[in-house]
Amino acid sequence: MEGRIVLITGANKGIGFEVARQMGSKGHRIWLGSRDEDRGGAAACRLASEGLDVRALILDVTSEESVLAAETRIRAEDGRLDVLINNAGIPGGQGKPPSQQPLDDIEAVYATNVYAPIRVTQTFLPLLKAGNGAAVVMVINGLGSLAWLSDPDHPYNRVNILGYNSSKTALNAVTVSFAKEFKAYGIVVNAADPGYTATDFNDHTGYRTVEQAAAGIVWLADCRDPEATGGFYFEQTRAPW
Repeated sequence: MEGRIVLITGANKGIGFEVARQMGSKGHRIWLGSRDEDRGGAAACRLASEGLDVRALILDVTSEESVLAAETRIRAEDGRLDVLINNAGIPGGQGKPPSQQPLDDIEAVYATNVYAPIRVTQTFLPLLKAGNGAAVVMVINGLGSLAWLSDPDHPYNRVNILGYNSSKTALNAVTVSFAKEFKAYGIVVNAADPGYTATDFNDHTGYRTVEQAAAGIVWLADCRDPEATGGFYFEQTRAPW
């Protein structure tokens, strides 16, 4: 398979960083998105020292100016984008019952977890159209699955975090909307749940490794079947929305 042009948001550490490593190991060129220039540069240097084609990209997904600047740079240097992985996300509302979570907290979560993937995807759509059988992957969480949250026998039923859970439910709906439109352009759009992974996101309490979590995202990013779009996947298996 020819090398593809891949953009990963929030990729200077954790799952995003490991996705960059695994995708880069396949011979793809990686644009490693990070809000912090120093951290992003250091992460890119680590992967480059392993022989991977990685370029650090300053990218604050909550800033329209930053996203536009990132698109301008990739357009100038590569002229296309084959894979977009919307990985950046934040937690919010842990330990607070829904009735007590401040609206400002919820709005901050939505700004990164919902509005940002919309902004990035819309901005990069022209480059995705210029790509070769492009794919968009939304990194979501099973806590956004209404089927799982409403099932009293499912372990996620006990986790009732208004801001975070509903932001991931909203991102599921965003995934479906983009998938329906982008099918006409030959671009597949899917959502990947990396599972409860040990990262800074959860103080390393997760039971899955970043290698395991990244593998499912990479598998979905490599999907080039135009009919395999609009799905929610966990461990390479389609799951209920």
